[in-house]
Amino acid sequence: HVQLVESGGGSVQAGGSLRLSCVTSGYNYRRMCVAWFRQAPEREREGVASLHFGGGSTYYADSVKGRFTISKDNYENTLYLDMNSLKPEDTAMYYCAANFLPRNSCKQRIPRLFDHWGQGTQVTVS
Repeated sequence: HVQLVESGGGSVQAGGSLRLSCVTSGYNYRRMCVAWFRQAPEREREGVASLHFGGGSTYYADSVKGRFTISKDNYENTLYLDMNSLKPEDTAMYYCAANFLPRNSCKQRIPRLFDHWGQGTQVTVS
């Protein structure tokens, strides 16, 4: 049973930084794609970053490239999203998600392809 639990959201001024964490359990890490999504009110869910455990490849949306970094710890049970140079438009509920996906699908970050989701953590940038 896959479980994902996010933490680390909060309020920050524009230009600031936050680190989101997602504790993961219950799956074969080597076959897994994990990703961070976000959803602002009245907007579609957007995949901002993903990581494929098979080779450690990482992928980013253009809107966050160079500012956000997705990573995992050495024991492969916690996923992180380091967010720097935050902008008001980064304000959203952030979710981690996981599923068994090939690398190309992991890169695409299509929400409906992910079966497992965390409860979300709010990020507000003012």
